[in-house]
Amino acid sequence: MKNLLLPLISAIFSVAPALADNFSPQPSPNPWPDDYRHISSMDNWKEWGTYNVHDPSCRKIGDYYYMYSTDAIYRENRKEAAEKNVPLGFIQMRRSKNLVNWEFLGWVFPEIPAEAVEWVHANANGEGATNIWAPYIVDCGNGSYRLYYCVSAFGKNTSYIGMATASSPQGPWRQAGEVVKTSKDSKMNAIDPSVATDAEGRQWMHYGSYFGGLYCLELDPATGLALNKGDQGHLVARRANWRKDNLEAPEIYQNRQNGKYYLFQSYDPLMTTYNVRVGRADKAEGPFIDFKGKEIADTTNNFPILTAPYRFENHPGWVGTAHCGVFDDGQGNIFMAHQGRLATDAGMMDLHVRQVFFTPEGWPVVSPERYAALPARQFTEADLEGEWEIIRVLEPRAERNLEAGQILWGEGDLLDGEWNNPSAITILAGGKAIASAAVANSAAATDADSSNSATSTIVATWKFNPATQLMDITLGNEKITDLIIHHGHDWERETDTILFTGLDSTGRSVWGKRIR
Repeated sequence: MKNLLLPLISAIFSVAPALADNFSPQPSPNPWPDDYRHISSMDNWKEWGTYNVHDPSCRKIGDYYYMYSTDAIYRENRKEAAEKNVPLGFIQMRRSKNLVNWEFLGWVFPEIPAEAVEWVHANANGEGATNIWAPYIVDCGNGSYRLYYCVSAFGKNTSYIGMATASSPQGPWRQAGEVVKTSKDSKMNAIDPSVATDAEGRQWMHYGSYFGGLYCLELDPATGLALNKGDQGHLVARRANWRKDNLEAPEIYQNRQNGKYYLFQSYDPLMTTYNVRVGRADKAEGPFIDFKGKEIADTTNNFPILTAPYRFENHPGWVGTAHCGVFDDGQGNIFMAHQGRLATDAGMMDLHVRQVFFTPEGWPVVSPERYAALPARQFTEADLEGEWEIIRVLEPRAERNLEAGQILWGEGDLLDGEWNNPSAITILAGGKAIASAAVANSAAATDADSSNSATSTIVATWKFNPATQLMDITLGNEKITDLIIHHGHDWERETDTILFTGLDSTGRSVWGKRIR
């Protein structure tokens, strides 16, 4: 790949004066490496704290954050595990006190629940039910916990969502039975559960996939099971061409400050262009509205888009950046956890935890960098002066041939035009800036457009409000407002620095980090 920044950076140094500032990025080593091939063998399972994370669900319980996830393992070898007495099972469990360093606790269940296996095998010609997918943890607040999970046959909508209960987040777990199940005769697919309790105490479970879209089912708060046995709920989200345009992994979260419910969804194939979108509603059961005021139950591709494959400088990049869990620390700080697949080998699944912010218009955005538990701090206008990398987070722009809504294993390379790459900008004193032309109007740009314009620059302007820690940038004819400035860790350059995140006028995320 061409380095699009080098000619631009040379141009910047030739025209930009020396920059005086109060803050500069400070060297700080990463807490763990991204490539984990060296500990991928089965007997190293206790070292998988941030590794082999897929479809995470997380809650703060006591002093710890507990996380549960699909038992997807890089280079899984069940024969080796059996030979070395590794307790390989189903649903991974880990915990952390700071969301950075994680302790792998093992597996939740010793086997796949028999009732789920029987249903899937009976309705899928004996196929499937080889794993447990997408657990979801609920803290009932009275010393009891519910863990939802799904069992399915890949590429079929023969699926089963069940629930187990325990008096400790570490179990032991007792099976409580079926919540909802589907077969080839169903419109929907019973996978990927997520649960919310509304202000009236009613409980709602969102679930579903590319088969028919995402659905919402009312639960009985007393049992955690379906309020009406056999009910499969109502439609809340779908895409027009479901065989080509994947949709799955609903995650429901209520913002306690504005009372709205946010339904996060994952688009496109998990090995490559997996990306997170979001809609919001006044009620937990919907209807959910997108950035442009359209119902996400319509077949329009919805915005905002929060994450997508990206590649900052000094790193091979991340693909598959979706299927998120959204949670908070009980003190007003909100986070998103999701898988990130390392571009050099998309079989490796690293845990990404990002801080979530809300724009003044009430839309969630996420930090461009993974969370590193740095202290919050206020920045001045002078602190922002320096060289930055900016990424415009765009939706996939290439057509793909998919099977069962997914790209096949082993085909994890991104196509031309699918990477979200950085452009450079130098923020100068006095509200002036010099930016790559590639960063302007990039919501409509193709990869070819970006490469052709990368060597040219435009004069940009910026304005910062220290009271709100919000920044506006004007790039050519485009004005991007209310970018949220925050303190964070630059994993690619191993420094602590200044970051920003926000949305452009089309609902596409804009990420920035100061590099010098």
